[in-house]
Amino acid sequence: MGNNDAVTPSSAPAGVDDERSGRRPRRVGLFLVVATLVLALDAVSKAVVVAELEDPHHAPVRLLGGVFYLDVTRNSGAAFSLGAGFTVLLTAVAAGVVVFILRTAARMRSIGWAVALGLILGGALGNLSDRIFRAPGPGRGHVVDWISVFGPYGRYFPIFNLADSGIVCGAVLAVILALRGTDIDGNTARNDRG
Repeated sequence: MGNNDAVTPSSAPAGVDDERSGRRPRRVGLFLVVATLVLALDAVSKAVVVAELEDPHHAPVRLLGGVFYLDVTRNSGAAFSLGAGFTVLLTAVAAGVVVFILRTAARMRSIGWAVALGLILGGALGNLSDRIFRAPGPGRGHVVDWISVFGPYGRYFPIFNLADSGIVCGAVLAVILALRGTDIDGNTARNDRG
């Protein structure tokens, strides 16, 4: 007779099979929490600044001695207002990025990659929702940007939003992880040459 205390893979609780096999558990939950947080912060901040600051007679709000200015603008292009005539194409590219990241998430076992891709996904969804739901129409909507640094009106650096910040921070973290050799599955490439 076999051992009745043995746990079969089908009856093991989630994550137990990963632990017994020596593999790290999936980090999809962390990834989704980060993406949802970035998306929510971006949506709420845009709603507030549009309601409170979009009046054309409203001067930019100066914060931290002029380090930041709250200055609402609408951007039909990509980062730095590039590609202003290609809004529909930018919408399609953003949708493709979202699909790619969601498909990649299934094999995610690295905490670092979960945070990086969560930041990128949340930011991409934040700006994509503007492209879909804001004027002048679906797929052609203009993104709400509202943070200007070191001067008003994007004088020294293009005006951006929290979604843009999520994308940039996630991309920087992804580059660091890649340079360190950390794979999305949590393994670290080791240099065996002596």
